[in-house]
Amino acid sequence: MKKILVLHGPNLNLLGTREPQIYGSTTLNDIDVMLKERAKAAGVELVSVQSNYEGKLIDEIQQAGKNGYEFILLNAAAFTHYSIAIRDAIAAVDVPVIELHISNVHKREEFRHHSVISPVVMGQIAGFGVDSYIAALDIALRKMGAAK
Repeated sequence: MKKILVLHGPNLNLLGTREPQIYGSTTLNDIDVMLKERAKAAGVELVSVQSNYEGKLIDEIQQAGKNGYEFILLNAAAFTHYSIAIRDAIAAVDVPVIELHISNVHKREEFRHHSVISPVVMGQIAGFGVDSYIAALDIALRKMGAAK
């Protein structure tokens, strides 16, 4: 069975209560359930991991190919803007990565406008709320030949 890994970065475990005017009221569990159901309908296994720790996300990226994942959907959250270590992990693996963000980072604070991981990912989706996750998943499914 084809597999996709979804990585959620720091503070995303607070979705649903964290700054709902920016991030909405949908919880991380709601997102994971929705993504898993959509992937399952396409015959793809989807595993989600959330961590507030950079090293955990790096370990997951480094092991993705060995664990049979064909795609990574990554919301690196704040790590997007400064984690050279996550950037280097992405560059070191052969698994394609889609960067995604719930909010439009380019309409927010200046420090959020730059992504150090964008140069090493397949593409970036930002600003569509939870639909950013859905769009990233749909693209991954199409690229894997699993879209229905």
